[in-house]
Amino acid sequence: MTSVGVQLLAFILALSGVSGVLTATLLPSWKVKVDTGSSIITTILHLHGLWMDCTWYSTGMFSCTLKYSILSLPSHVQAARAAMVLACLLSAVGICTSIVGMKCTRLVEDREAKRHASFAGGVCLVAAGVLGLIPTVWYMKDIIATFLDVTVPENNKHEPGGAVYVGFISAMLLFISGIIFCTSYAKKNPEPWLYSLEQERTFATHLENSVYNLKDYV
Repeated sequence: MTSVGVQLLAFILALSGVSGVLTATLLPSWKVKVDTGSSIITTILHLHGLWMDCTWYSTGMFSCTLKYSILSLPSHVQAARAAMVLACLLSAVGICTSIVGMKCTRLVEDREAKRHASFAGGVCLVAAGVLGLIPTVWYMKDIIATFLDVTVPENNKHEPGGAVYVGFISAMLLFISGIIFCTSYAKKNPEPWLYSLEQERTFATHLENSVYNLKDYV
């Protein structure tokens, strides 16, 4: 696969990643809890997200409550909000910068400028991927630890929601695409010592010929 094809693959992965990270940030299903009640008719599904909490009733009713107050939120929710928003912003910047550095675009003609743009975009995507991984892994670890803790009451235990899985996979896509963009313009010289040795031999031969020519002249 040529480097152009690799960059197109990285661009598709980056687009999928930024879409997934944005979706995971807005979804209310980071933590999920099901209350069955006395019968399946009274089942209630509780969804907890970064920006809102929603409740779905088996009767078909659905209600959501926005989290307006930032100071009243737990510290891990505030940190997750900040990390996911930064991941969305950095991934958007990374995609725009990477487009300039792609070999199939003509926004910049200078190869060196394209290489710098591709590397800068890759760094932004890698940073966005790391920022997306931190809150999703943190949430997953906290939810599993609480669920397995026998001292925690059953009504306070939750399960990981779909937003956590979407955010984790999307962050990995951003990370992989960033690595590809960072290395897409890497100079391929697997045996630099061989090239240097060849240069030395060429220089020695040229110097020897010059000496012989000088002797003939004298």
